[in-house]
Amino acid sequence: MSIYLPTLKQLQYLVALHEHGHFGQAAAASFVTQSTLSAGLRELESLLGLPLVERTRRVVRFTPVGDRIAGQARRVLAEAEKLADLARAAGKPLSGDLRMGVIPTIAPFLLPRLLPKLRADWPDLKLYLREEVSSQACDSLARGRLDCVLLALPFRCGDVETVDLFEDRLQIAMPAREAGAKSVSIAPDEIDETRLLLLEDGHCLKDHALAACNRPEMASEAAMLGTSLHTLVQMVDNGLGLTLLPEMAIQAGILNGTDVVARPLDAEHPARRIALAWRKGSPRAKEFALLADALRDAA
Repeated sequence: MSIYLPTLKQLQYLVALHEHGHFGQAAAASFVTQSTLSAGLRELESLLGLPLVERTRRVVRFTPVGDRIAGQARRVLAEAEKLADLARAAGKPLSGDLRMGVIPTIAPFLLPRLLPKLRADWPDLKLYLREEVSSQACDSLARGRLDCVLLALPFRCGDVETVDLFEDRLQIAMPAREAGAKSVSIAPDEIDETRLLLLEDGHCLKDHALAACNRPEMASEAAMLGTSLHTLVQMVDNGLGLTLLPEMAIQAGILNGTDVVARPLDAEHPARRIALAWRKGSPRAKEFALLADALRDAA
């Protein structure tokens, strides 16, 4: 067997470039400079004795063998990740590095309450957070870039195990001047779908909101243009319509300083389920279950 084997770092650079198709973006995803990533890939090509990437000013194009090697590199990295997981699982629970993905409709509202508690209870845990929409976070989890994901269910996240933490009820947010005539709670059939503002595609909260209302026509009538919940609140505050907000965002003060008020949604399934997910069969499953308990207690 040849002693000249690629390093895991070189394979990580190759996979990052294959996924992003851009040297700068791949370097950022790998937390290195572009020159470092480029040098690592040239060393890999020199080691293997063949070109893997065609470099032009505008396009990064993998050679046919480069595509195959990138696919194999992804599998090698996944196995290396399992090896590291085995070692971490054998050590002290909730210690060392842990990479957790969090979706944008949870991160800014829940983490400020959770992180101080986690730091106090588990001082040896080094928690690295990555904010991504659900589909991207689940893809990162499957590819080994993340160890676990804090997300909202229902959502198809692939071959994962999940533990529910708590339910997060949805509420209707509207300008205060419109709320005077409204009852304490609002039924879905009271919502004017032509004025409903929702997050753009990619955010699972949009699907949860539509499912909670159980009105299929809303999918075509509602305006799906918000990039964040804060953006939607500002639109509502300016009289552009109304929206659905999770209770955790309201409790975190997202309506502070606005003339927007919220009313509970009176529906059969008016909540999303906040859960922790990890790869099925992970040797760190017991550790993630312990983390779920800690997150539930802190929340």
